[in-house]
Amino acid sequence: MASHLCLCLLLAAAAATSPGRLVPYDLLYADGVRAYFARDWARAAELLQRALHSYAGLRAARLACRAACRREAAFLGGPPGAGPWEAALFVPVLQRADCLQHCLGRRLGAAPSAHRASRTIRLDFERREPYNYLQVAFFQLKKLDQAVSAAHTFFVANPQHLQMREDIEKYRRMSGVRSDNFRDLETTPHWEAYEAGVQHYDADEYLQAVARLEESLTEALSALEECCALCEGPWEDKDDEEEEEMQPGLYEAIAAHYIQVLKCRQQCVLEIATKPGRISATEDFIPSHLDLLQFAYDQVGNQALAAECAASYLLFYPMDELMLEKMNQYHTELGEDTAVTARESIQHYVQRSLMEKKLIYYAVEHLGETFNDPDLWTPDELIPENLKEKHREDQEKQKQETLDVEERDKRGPLPFEDIAVTMDSHQMNGTQRVVFDRVLTESECKDLLRLTKAAGEAGDGYRARRSPHTPHERFEGLTVLRAMQLAQNGNVDWRDAKLLLQASEKSRKIIESYFTPGKKLHFSFTHLVCRTAVDEEQEGRMDLSHPVHADNCLLDPEGQECWKEPPAYVYRDYSGILYLNDDFQGGGLFFTEMDTVTVTAEVHPKCGRLVAFSSGKENPHGVWAVSRGRRCAIALWYTHSQEHAEQERVKAEELIEQRAVEQDQTDGEERQGADGSGRSSSEPPVPSSETRYTSRRHRPGLDRTQHPKELRARDEF
Repeated sequence: MASHLCLCLLLAAAAATSPGRLVPYDLLYADGVRAYFARDWARAAELLQRALHSYAGLRAARLACRAACRREAAFLGGPPGAGPWEAALFVPVLQRADCLQHCLGRRLGAAPSAHRASRTIRLDFERREPYNYLQVAFFQLKKLDQAVSAAHTFFVANPQHLQMREDIEKYRRMSGVRSDNFRDLETTPHWEAYEAGVQHYDADEYLQAVARLEESLTEALSALEECCALCEGPWEDKDDEEEEEMQPGLYEAIAAHYIQVLKCRQQCVLEIATKPGRISATEDFIPSHLDLLQFAYDQVGNQALAAECAASYLLFYPMDELMLEKMNQYHTELGEDTAVTARESIQHYVQRSLMEKKLIYYAVEHLGETFNDPDLWTPDELIPENLKEKHREDQEKQKQETLDVEERDKRGPLPFEDIAVTMDSHQMNGTQRVVFDRVLTESECKDLLRLTKAAGEAGDGYRARRSPHTPHERFEGLTVLRAMQLAQNGNVDWRDAKLLLQASEKSRKIIESYFTPGKKLHFSFTHLVCRTAVDEEQEGRMDLSHPVHADNCLLDPEGQECWKEPPAYVYRDYSGILYLNDDFQGGGLFFTEMDTVTVTAEVHPKCGRLVAFSSGKENPHGVWAVSRGRRCAIALWYTHSQEHAEQERVKAEELIEQRAVEQDQTDGEERQGADGSGRSSSEPPVPSSETRYTSRRHRPGLDRTQHPKELRARDEF
């Protein structure tokens, strides 16, 4: 026990230079929030900054103590057979625990248990919530530069926070705010270096790419070590009210806590591979560094380091054919006698990860544990035979859940009242798909159907013709410009033609706010289409009303690919169909896999139903045959590219404006001859229910000085 005595003396000596007591961050945070709502801005700013400092200090203390105690109270190196197995196993464990208690007590100035904040508070700090309060406090104190930095730091981790988005835009317009004020105070070094490295790589600037990617890899491995060290925290029981007799025994408790630590370590790779503000991690984050580096080193003529990176990559994917070919090439160029080995840091990472996986899978197989493996490169032979199928299913499920969460996180609020989301991507077994109901009223659907009938009677190109997709249906199509021209000629009602423009614009706003909030969608093409079954040609019919296709690429079912090249409309980003009726048979929309035959979802038309989806290969779709009656809908395509915006729509809007000017002139002449009755011209018009925006609760922002009771930094408070 001499070594233990030396350790205690060492810690006692170190305690003499104790830096003082670190106040628990959760207490400082609570006091800061109270000061915030009391509008004591100076005290709120001070306490919130101290809370962030305490949070960082606690993390630093834990990392430093775990590193020090790993050296001072090592588990390995004791003489074999030096005593009973329990002493050989547990004496080092007890020494490590003693070391940590003393070290943390010295650094924190109090018992470590005083710094165990609730899960809610921990999540607030992980989400950077204190910066949300801080930016308001600094703004009220007229400290714009600090307010901007705090706001930007919060926004980086919460890019969908609508109020903060508005605040950031207000800051950008303020005089005295410089571009360098928009800095992330919690920046992660490896992400900054990685993104810069990839940009240089994509620009064929390989020397600069090598420098930044090497920096990123070093910082990422360091962040992994820190994350793994912090996993050795207290046991987190998922059921705090577990009966005493159900508590595990000594060895079960040790095993359960140890497996919890191992699973936490395995998840660290996802943590460092997830950019702040994002939901999903970058796949194969560490291997992708090595892949990029080997190519970049090869391009700058450093085959030795290129070979080292290739050898390191093969530790993850030993059967990768392209990388094996590159290794053969490097051996030839460097000479067969030149030894090429993987990097020591990568060897250590892979060996430790495989050891952890092996222990976790043992616990899954024998102790009833569960595990979602975060890595795609885990060797099949490591996974027990009876778990392989479940492992594959879990990975597919995890991938789909990640896509669903990422899609939900990107959604914005719907801009109109009374609209309902009937089905989302998860319910439709795909991605970037949604069905809205109540976009149009029954009377609006009837008005638009009347427009199709009047346009048909007017002739001039709108008369029904054979469908371009099937000989068993007739096809009618009306563009927004043609509708306006027919209205101008008196063939259709102006209100009906205008409704076509309004309904399609309403659909655009809904789709933009749901899928791409903050990023403008332009019309690519708008088409009011009716498909009518040819009664005498339905018997024995086997075809579709519209064959399976994708909207911005050429579908290749055999090659399981979709080629973004002409004649496909490659600039289209989102598609929509707004249905006007359901008094027909067939005509439903369906989605398929890339094979064009495996149906994944169906949508049945009805008045006011809008189905929207991204236009790419992820959403192959078709239309079942219309076997009886007439199916009418507004087909909509959108693009982010302004240069591909629908020009006919611009002309149609010009005709509407021209009509409005003429109407105003006519109304003015009528008013001059009237007796002055009616509403005053200063009385504000009442907005229609179709265009009324959904109200939002007050959220933290810059315009909040008049209503202290509404002042809040987050909805949950």
